[in-house]
Amino acid sequence: MKSRTPSNHVDVAAWAETGRTRAGETPLHELARLARSVRVAPKEPVVTWRLTGEWRATADGVRRPALALEADVVLPLACQRCLGKVDVPIHVDRHLIFAPDETQAAALDADADDDVLALVPQIDLQKLVEDELILALPMIPRHVSCPEAPVSQVQSDGFAAAAEDRRRPFDILAHLKKTGRSA
Repeated sequence: MKSRTPSNHVDVAAWAETGRTRAGETPLHELARLARSVRVAPKEPVVTWRLTGEWRATADGVRRPALALEADVVLPLACQRCLGKVDVPIHVDRHLIFAPDETQAAALDADADDDVLALVPQIDLQKLVEDELILALPMIPRHVSCPEAPVSQVQSDGFAAAAEDRRRPFDILAHLKKTGRSA
């Protein structure tokens, strides 16, 4: 089933039971929290995603409802080295397993390779996709090799002249000591 936005709330257990799949594309502006991390781009990025309900075994040997999530997008971020725009491909391929409550989820999560969450009656698929993409963002986006040399010092044209004209406090004190009056 194709969808433009995974905005529906779904019952994860029912999805796992039927092996239901939903896929689609979502414009970045519909994922507001993720969009705040992005530089203005001439063309708006589009997130492609796919969610599939399934059953997965956990460390305790019990099969539990799960969602398989795949999402891809290329985001224009600010390079932290040169401050220019860098297009960063973000790929998410996760399996999220759902336990009956928070206590079991915490206990299973310690031993699981996949993330284990508490099962809620309905889960918002759009928020889930957005959360996973935010978690996949690089801490320090940067070019492999910056197209321009990074700026190591920022100065305006009048910066050096202003520094020379500045009155130095110890020079003023020395002048006061010698003459007894201010300069």
